Amino acid sequence: MSGAGASVSFADLFSAVARGYAAFRPSYPFALFDWLAGQAPARGVAWDCATGSGQAAVDLARCFTRVVATDASAAQLAQAVPHERIEYRVAPAEAPGLETGSVDLIVVAQALHWFDVERFHAEVRRVLKPQGVIAEWCYGLTIVDGEAVDALVQHYYSAVVGPYWPAERSHIETGYRDLPFPFAAIPAPVFSMEVEWTLAQLAGYLRTWSATARFLEAQGRDPVVDLERRLEPLWQSPGETRRVSWPLALRVGRAA
Repeated sequence: MSGAGASVSFADLFSAVARGYAAFRPSYPFALFDWLAGQAPARGVAWDCATGSGQAAVDLARCFTRVVATDASAAQLAQAVPHERIEYRVAPAEAPGLETGSVDLIVVAQALHWFDVERFHAEVRRVLKPQGVIAEWCYGLTIVDGEAVDALVQHYYSAVVGPYWPAERSHIETGYRDLPFPFAAIPAPVFSMEVEWTLAQLAGYLRTWSATARFLEAQGRDPVVDLERRLEPLWQSPGETRRVSWPLALRVGRAA
């Protein structure tokens, strides 16, 4: 979920929020990984590219004998949960150091937009087994229950930190539809992420946004503090939870 193929500036940006990333980034649904494992030719080796702090890797380890989880950011990997089936390694997306024809499933969660996509896809074709599967997905803008609450979050996204989103963010907003995908497409079910969060948890998540980090660097103040003040009157109590959801834009394909 980080930026395994990204520039040094990108890796540095996400290194700064690595601890929050591990604590507050939402998990993907188990059903997604179960379905992907069912599409793979075997359940031997999975590669989680741009693993971040290992959210997807841990779920893949339920389904595969071995998971190689790579990321460009050593700080992100330092926050990952150790697992006997997961090998974490610092490596870019375009050069993971995997053997040719050795991987059953490759997943890229919320990170493809940072890659040199053509070089990455060439590496995908090299390391996948025959009939191996590649899955790339991203999740869009956060949706929070409650019209007034959600309106403030949308305003924060577009107006407050909007100018600080990197240009690559546009690929998230289009669900990767404008990026090449040179694989035989596999029709996929619809999946989404859902959590029940307190205001503090929502605020922690917003602080993991790259735009929030860039705002803080440029302005010298945390923009989430003001948003929390605006949201507090709409939250009945500090312990109240609200449903927060993200639709997944998923594309899945098979190697020739």
